[in-house]
Amino acid sequence: MNLERVLFSQGFGSRRQCRALVTGGHVSIDGVVCANADADFPTHTLTFVVDEIAWRYHEHAYILLNKPAGYECSRDPQHHLSVFNLLPPQFATRGVQCVGRLDQDTTGLLLLSDDGQFVHAFTSPKRKVPKVYLATTRHPLDDAQLDALRAGVLLHGEPAPIAAVAARARDTHALELTVLEGKYHQVKRMVAAAGNRVEALHRERIGGLELPANLAEGEWQWLDEAGLAALRAG
Repeated sequence: MNLERVLFSQGFGSRRQCRALVTGGHVSIDGVVCANADADFPTHTLTFVVDEIAWRYHEHAYILLNKPAGYECSRDPQHHLSVFNLLPPQFATRGVQCVGRLDQDTTGLLLLSDDGQFVHAFTSPKRKVPKVYLATTRHPLDDAQLDALRAGVLLHGEPAPIAAVAARARDTHALELTVLEGKYHQVKRMVAAAGNRVEALHRERIGGLELPANLAEGEWQWLDEAGLAALRAG
């Protein structure tokens, strides 16, 4: 693939902007400036540098973000900053989107990708991907609440009760809840219907993929093949 197309595919601007970056001497490969926008390179191991930004070529972006509170999962947020403020601008340029959404006050594991089939597969209700949340509750948890969540609670506007795949108390005010659906404010509404209230909510796992313990709030990383396999295995 020629260097202009490489930069364009990775979100470094329009075709004209990418060509100008190359011809202007802003791009280097293996420490050598390449000013020929039509020079071809194999992409499977390609790493390049644009104005001191090192970037490895990825045909598709699969991104894992540890979302902090106070960010909206939208490129056009209404009341808070966008999660895209936490990411390099190249991701928005190349059309990366959130794989499902977290409320602005919900923290934890958020996936993003520019692979439309991947996004659809992990947001489609038919796929039934389990998601594990840790909810901090206002009132102490009891067996009646946990039983109600497992048996199913009726939410306003829903035709039938919705049950958690699993619900257990980690502590008096710490609820681990596993759900399959991703309806609007679902976990908060389920906990409310069971007789409690969510004070804080954190997503720990999607499928078999857990939020890495060493990934700080607001930080992101590429999702590698092992991570993708774990996600699908769950």
